[in-house]
Amino acid sequence: MILAAGRGERMRPLTDATPKPLLRAGGKALIEYPLEKLSSAGYTDIVINIHHLGEQIREFLGSGQRYGVTLHYCDEQPEALETGGGIFNALPWLGKDAFCVVNADIHCDHDLAPPALTRETLAHLVLVPNPAHNPEGDFALRDGKIATDGGPQWTFSGIGWYRPELFNGCQPGKFPLAPLLRRAAEKGQVSGEIHHGLWFDIGAPERLRQLNEKLRH
Repeated sequence: MILAAGRGERMRPLTDATPKPLLRAGGKALIEYPLEKLSSAGYTDIVINIHHLGEQIREFLGSGQRYGVTLHYCDEQPEALETGGGIFNALPWLGKDAFCVVNADIHCDHDLAPPALTRETLAHLVLVPNPAHNPEGDFALRDGKIATDGGPQWTFSGIGWYRPELFNGCQPGKFPLAPLLRRAAEKGQVSGEIHHGLWFDIGAPERLRQLNEKLRH
């Protein structure tokens, strides 16, 4: 799944007429990079949630044929459902096994090869070194398990694998993902890894410019 429903408030005015996933860097739309990564990793069916100017994304990507995948769209109306609610809403398309979820507004050279998860593991997160805009990080990693306290802290990359069971007890509607991950992590049910390669969170116009410069050289 690619998360592409956000409004992109911090990217305004760029996102007033163009959805954030279709902003361009290095000659491509941002969403094309994770889409191509997923295709290269062997994923064939990909769900994309859309909301703000979502029809532009649907028209741009189409069926997914040119990327070697089949795309399914979850149009979140009348309001975007946040990360947790958006994934929960898409569960009917995501199957009974663990599935990969990637934010549309990150750029990362992780190969997205699926991790080996035990049956007790409900999620696996890719962490990265803390960027300037998130200096205190999000999670710790101890013996391959995500921890909510202690250190050092790392930043969640926006790449994760989740089992449908992570969402047991959830109800349709708008809700965040982080509380679900923290509860599961406190039970030892979330594994993780640290990625030291290329990673950009395109959360501001300046970071979009920086990524574009890097990709052009």
